[in-house]
Amino acid sequence: MIPLSVIFGNETYEEEVEITAEAFYEEVKHKELPTTSQPSTGQFVELFEKLSADYDAVISIHLSSGISGTYQGAVTAGSMVEGIRAYPFDSEISCMVQGFYVIEAAEMAAAGKDPQDIMSRLEKMKQTVRAYFMVDDLSHLQRGGRLSSAQALIGSLLQVKPLLHFQDKVIVPFEKIRTRKKAMKRIADLLGDAAAGGGDYRAVIIHANREKEADEWKAELEKELPNVEFMIGYFGPVIGTHLGEGSMGLGWYKK
Repeated sequence: MIPLSVIFGNETYEEEVEITAEAFYEEVKHKELPTTSQPSTGQFVELFEKLSADYDAVISIHLSSGISGTYQGAVTAGSMVEGIRAYPFDSEISCMVQGFYVIEAAEMAAAGKDPQDIMSRLEKMKQTVRAYFMVDDLSHLQRGGRLSSAQALIGSLLQVKPLLHFQDKVIVPFEKIRTRKKAMKRIADLLGDAAAGGGDYRAVIIHANREKEADEWKAELEKELPNVEFMIGYFGPVIGTHLGEGSMGLGWYKK
């Protein structure tokens, strides 16, 4: 793994290496909202070179190129390293939904599949991958420059919970819903509609420091949707910087 970083003032922390999600949400309560940064191309070059001693190809899976330059950094690094072929993959999404691609690719690699087969399976997965998330507190989006103050004020006065999703690699509003409960029900209904089409699905509930609520939601959804296999993930420091504590998401794909 090559981590992205969060920056509090003069202090930089690599996500999942130097700061955990729990520590991050605690830190944010007492400090100014951090900024985030992508890894350097040099970090990719270094890792690819190290891997070239034992492997002839590497598939690297990245968060959406529409919200970060990380994928492009891997593409550049891949063209600079000799002795190993790099296959960077733009997941066009993030968090554990991106992780689904990683697991699928790792299982195929372990089974001896070649890189082209793995890449085409990942592209095929994209057709059924979906994720929707609800922002609990609009101030993070506003402070991060992703929402105007007026919109944030109106949203909080009306108790609006915007539902967001990835479209063409960027995060855009999907619907505005009045309450947290209704927003979560709407997301669950979208998964229900997909699962009703038949086939088996894998889904993940993603939370921003709301583990108990995520566990309860999982138990509820498992009863309603027997053909969906559920797991729990979380919004780490980098995505958490932009969405804020209390956000909830649901992502899935057809197996």
